[in-house]
Amino acid sequence: MGVVTRAVRNISRRKIRALLVIIALGFCMAIMISIPSGVIANQESTEALSQNLSSTITQTEASINQTLTQIECNLSPSMEGFGFAPPDSGSSGFSPSQSGSSSFTPGQFGGGTRPGGFGGGSFSVGGTTPMNESLYSGISSIDGVAAVAPILQVSEGQNQTITAPNGRTFTRLVPDYVIEGVPLTSDLVENYPILPSNITAGRNLQAGDSGVVLLSENNTAFFGVGVGDTVTILDQEFTVIGVHGSSGVSDTTTLYMNLSDAQSLTNNTGYITTLYVFANDSSIVTDVANAISSLHPELTVTTAQQRLAQLQALQSSYKTALENAEASISQTQAIALEEIIVVVAATSLIVLFVMLYTVRERTKEIGTLKAIGFSNWTVMSQFMIEGVLISLIAGVVGIAIATVAAPMLSSLLLPTVNTFGSTFAGRNSISGATSNLATVTVDPQLMLMAFGAAVLLGALGTLYPAWRAAKIRPAEAMKYE
Repeated sequence: MGVVTRAVRNISRRKIRALLVIIALGFCMAIMISIPSGVIANQESTEALSQNLSSTITQTEASINQTLTQIECNLSPSMEGFGFAPPDSGSSGFSPSQSGSSSFTPGQFGGGTRPGGFGGGSFSVGGTTPMNESLYSGISSIDGVAAVAPILQVSEGQNQTITAPNGRTFTRLVPDYVIEGVPLTSDLVENYPILPSNITAGRNLQAGDSGVVLLSENNTAFFGVGVGDTVTILDQEFTVIGVHGSSGVSDTTTLYMNLSDAQSLTNNTGYITTLYVFANDSSIVTDVANAISSLHPELTVTTAQQRLAQLQALQSSYKTALENAEASISQTQAIALEEIIVVVAATSLIVLFVMLYTVRERTKEIGTLKAIGFSNWTVMSQFMIEGVLISLIAGVVGIAIATVAAPMLSSLLLPTVNTFGSTFAGRNSISGATSNLATVTVDPQLMLMAFGAAVLLGALGTLYPAWRAAKIRPAEAMKYE
């Protein structure tokens, strides 16, 4: 009978012990695979997010620099309801002093019939307070104003209920897509940046377009349509005339259409969410912004210079967050190294003690083998092969466990690496700066390395017990009870 055959039979004769040892070693191997996988995943996640955010900040900064004459006007959240016509009345609006006695119901935007609904549908303004467009026609007459573009932005999605730590629950909208209505007049379309410029397929919206939409790349995947196809939005059909890519602003899920189409589609004719005011020259932007604030104190007025300052502050915060993430990665690597050393030592000790016990248990058998002529090398080889075979099987089991449980094991054994949270909201928010969770996957090369380590540790752990077995004298072994 060959040495390998005897080694296999000896393992099979002690099935329960062998199984327990294989499971213990298998978990050690799984941990040995999962820890480096977690470290690599965290590094790749941080690097990818860093590159994405750096690129997005650069693009957004360039976009803001191109719109230095642009002023953004939104109704202050504290003025919600200002300028709304009470339901079933002919009133065109009311002043702040009248708002306390108005029968306006919050949430019934533009005549919507369901409280909480935007235009009577399952929409949301996404944090922007809606405005009565008719109350702001005078802004175009302010000295230094070149053009005014009223914008309607509506988010469509699913409501998600969230429970706060204090036990209270609230509902927020998780948007599937954002409808942005823009005025498609020749002057605005040809001379001002009210539409995305990064067109990847088809064409951009043009003056006079109606019944057509410009989708983002994300929208095309969501709706499953392309250029020239018909897409149904809120039960109304539109033709897709183009697709745009991200240009640094939060337009990854935004689709563009004519303002009148958007207002009609959402039952909000006469209502908008934002006014883009363009000054004649960047040198007078502050003066124009002050004039708008004086004329309409209920508006929050933001200039491109202010957005640029916000972006620069964000960039500083981003650098600090990146440094913290890199420090966290370094700490994770140090902890991972310590854990791997412990696992390697544990694996070697398990093999060592199991094989020492096996040698002691089979001392009389070893003496018999040597008495009938087995050499020291043969006896040593048999025990070495047994230890390596157990480690080989444990390596396969460890790879199987790691393939399934690597994300869980790495999250349990490694500290959480803090990356970046979301940045400031609104049209000019940073789309690439959302928090990112590392996805742990097991690299086949790492599996092979761990499998080789299992064989090596099995051989090293068995070396001393096998040598000790080979040195046992037959006469002494035969007397062992």
